[in-house]
Amino acid sequence: MQISQRAKNIQPSATLALSTRANTMRAEGIDVINLTVGEPDFQTPKNIRDAAIAAINDGKADSYTPVLGIKELREKVAEVTNKDYNTNFTSDNVAVTTGGKFALYAIAQCLLNQGDEVIIPLPYWVSYGEQIKLSDGKPVFVKPSKGLKVTASDLESARTDKTVAMILNSPQNPSGLVYTKEELEEIGNWAVKNDIVIICDDMYGKLVYNSTRFVSLMDLSDDIRKQTILVSGLSKSYAMTGWRVGYAVADAEFIKKIAAVAGHSTSNLTAVSQYAALEALNGDQSSVSTMREAYEERLNKIYEELKGIPGFVFDSKPQGAFYLFPNVAKAAELVGCSNVSEFAEFLLEKAHVAVVPGVAFGMSDYIRISYAASLDDLEEAVKRIKMFVEERK
Repeated sequence: MQISQRAKNIQPSATLALSTRANTMRAEGIDVINLTVGEPDFQTPKNIRDAAIAAINDGKADSYTPVLGIKELREKVAEVTNKDYNTNFTSDNVAVTTGGKFALYAIAQCLLNQGDEVIIPLPYWVSYGEQIKLSDGKPVFVKPSKGLKVTASDLESARTDKTVAMILNSPQNPSGLVYTKEELEEIGNWAVKNDIVIICDDMYGKLVYNSTRFVSLMDLSDDIRKQTILVSGLSKSYAMTGWRVGYAVADAEFIKKIAAVAGHSTSNLTAVSQYAALEALNGDQSSVSTMREAYEERLNKIYEELKGIPGFVFDSKPQGAFYLFPNVAKAAELVGCSNVSEFAEFLLEKAHVAVVPGVAFGMSDYIRISYAASLDDLEEAVKRIKMFVEERK
């Protein structure tokens, strides 16, 4: 059977592949602690689950919905966005999608022509580059000149006459770093000056810690907002990964094009998920705060413990999302590994702790550790990693 060149050029998701492997080992009776995927260990809040059950019982979940989502959900997303960022969007500016991942994919399909370039700062979420390639575009990866956050100067060094867009993720997956207002203004003004669209991935915007202030590009000037397409969703902050609720907010004409792409691919987001999402946004928000506080506790405790492992170095303390991204090149060297990917392999096989090697995010000296796991599991994982390194160094 023939395989398209497009399919040959796409790499499988490293995080999903590693999580599958870790879960397979668990099924075989091996006590593996899986810290690979960005999936909250909390159950979806009860009021959201109850709303879904009610929608099923009332017959609301039996039929197709409009491609862009039910009217009341799109209106609510616009309302929440306006409240958060002092904007004036309507439901015409909202596309509800099958996860934030499909929102990003559909945006690339609508935005890019063959050979168009999209700047992606390192480190980057694993699907950004592959989705650009699936849209016949070219991902251009930019390493920050200092630390793990790019500047306008870094972006300018990568800009060509084929650059049409860039992707900015804050809080950042995999590092957990958060861009400040000043940093975003510099990048936003650069994008406006050069007529470059910013695809703004704010998926972790409600998960910031230790008095960090989250600022979105949507918080900034009208000119920057007009240059920005917002992507977000409910998976992380509402513990709804399985419900697959994402959304995009943009110019109404662009949203119509997303509707055309979705109409010939996913059609609409599953109806029952839409009614669950509506309750999530309308209902009691205390569960969001409870989960955020739990993540903050885990971060503060595990960050300090990881710093005590020989060869583990952090550029800075994470401020958001639920990931730690230490440089472990020295640790790999201490235990006799030729590279960090081999080190991550040894952690899985010998210490039974699953992490994601940084090469999946474009930075080969790092590993990503998800702390969307119980504090007991996290503390045990740190003990295993530390013992593994100290016994072999």
